[in-house]
Amino acid sequence: MQLDSQVALVTGAGSGIGAAVALAMAAAGARVVCADINSEAAHATAEKAGSDSLALTADVGDVAAIEAMLDAASERFGKLDIIVNNAGVTRKADIMDLTEADWDRIHRVNAKGVFFCLQGAARRMISGNGGGRIINMASIAGRGYRGTSNAAYAASKGAVIALTKTAAQQLARHDITVNAICPGVTRTDLLEQVFTAMQKSQDISREEAEARAARPIPLQRINEPEDIAAMAVFLASPGARNITGQAYNVDGGLIMS
Repeated sequence: MQLDSQVALVTGAGSGIGAAVALAMAAAGARVVCADINSEAAHATAEKAGSDSLALTADVGDVAAIEAMLDAASERFGKLDIIVNNAGVTRKADIMDLTEADWDRIHRVNAKGVFFCLQGAARRMISGNGGGRIINMASIAGRGYRGTSNAAYAASKGAVIALTKTAAQQLARHDITVNAICPGVTRTDLLEQVFTAMQKSQDISREEAEARAARPIPLQRINEPEDIAAMAVFLASPGARNITGQAYNVDGGLIMS
């Protein structure tokens, strides 16, 4: 699972799963481009990743910004071997409370953003080194997980899973693999917000809120961001060279599919 001499771009790298993925790839030997809409957060991750890394500010819901991000990464390192399309947005909402603005905001980043990052990265992989690894961050929400933050988010992640399969079929001739990771309940800022809401609405302690979240998981363990990062490093590594078109759940057995 070594990524020596590889160049990896991670979107949403400023915090949570994205930061963990960027740092894990750097630890495996990759030169990492840390992209995030939050410039300060992107630079903080890049600093931790080491001197041979690059921080970029990018809104992946904007196609022109995606192209600028990919150009900057290619100009700095001369190639692009790996992209992890991790950036995403959501909010906690019942299906009857979602608005058109919610739908547009979520799909702008989670679906449109993933597609155009994938397409732009594939173009550069084809014209450059003639191969590569594309890893899309989906979610078990896209597989019907009842605890999803909202229906629009679930739909966007279902789209990512479908896109992964079609892209894998059409990019295989260029030796580009395309896979997705479907995280389950993971320690992120959003989960902390959920725990806070549970404490207030159910009048329970922080410990009990976490215990209730872990209870339905067969392994009784909430993901750490590093659990997702480990799968991303594997899918980017030579050991996964013959794996494509797959969506892997990392969820402690919550959704078995």
